[in-house]
Amino acid sequence: MHWLDGLIQGVLLGGLYAQYALGMALMFGVMRIVNLTHGDLMILLALTGISLAARFALGPWPVLVILVVLGAIIGLLLQRLVLDRVVGSDPLPSLIATFGLSMALQNAMLQFWSADTRSLGAGGIAQASFQIGSLFVGVLPLIVLLTATVLTGSLDATLRHTRFGRALRASSVDVEAAAMTGVNPKNVYAGATAIAVAILGFAAVFQSMRATVAPADGPFQLIYAFEAVIIGGMGSIWGAFLGAMVLGISQSIGFRIDPGFGILAGHLVFLLVLALRPQGLMGKV
Repeated sequence: MHWLDGLIQGVLLGGLYAQYALGMALMFGVMRIVNLTHGDLMILLALTGISLAARFALGPWPVLVILVVLGAIIGLLLQRLVLDRVVGSDPLPSLIATFGLSMALQNAMLQFWSADTRSLGAGGIAQASFQIGSLFVGVLPLIVLLTATVLTGSLDATLRHTRFGRALRASSVDVEAAAMTGVNPKNVYAGATAIAVAILGFAAVFQSMRATVAPADGPFQLIYAFEAVIIGGMGSIWGAFLGAMVLGISQSIGFRIDPGFGILAGHLVFLLVLALRPQGLMGKV
């Protein structure tokens, strides 16, 4: 039961990591844009949500709606003001630009919110659980997992079955050819980045309900998102979901082997997958 509980808790943790990874899978895996502000944007949204909840006595669900809308606006501005100027076949300019923006965001958040950790009040739902045999499953982690599953399915369906999704995939393969068919790549990329950061609104609320957040936490979330996308396979939305599950389970089992081994176990599994199957578990050879 000890290991079964570790497996279940790892899947539930993977639901949170999947919400980190989906936006990264869209930008890095599909659009081939390296966005090093990914984790910092999630922390920015989380801290904003916590401040709004405290200032206006809002519950977590109204904050979720606000942060998803705010995330979409931030993503649109990020693409229009920064990424449109540096996106191209060479990933280095976008990497340098977003690295600088990441440093600026971290220092701005430290100035505004200080280095203190904060969390979003979740009421009774944070402690609620139900029993399956001798195991207890938290209600909030289960909501996080179900939300991640719905988001993954919706995003995958959007990319596969909508005009926007086809235009995005065409632009990621050949911008000039896509433009010749009537696609406006800048508009398509702006919409995709808006979606990617809007998804971080979900991650921001659930992360700040489940644990605490601080201005310096962004790089850690960025690493988890990168690892999930690469484990699953670049270009695959469900691959990012699977990669998040693998990462969550690895960490959970690692914590049960030794309390100091959990995070390292996830990194080791990432390196193992990268060595044995560099295209990822669901990536094409």
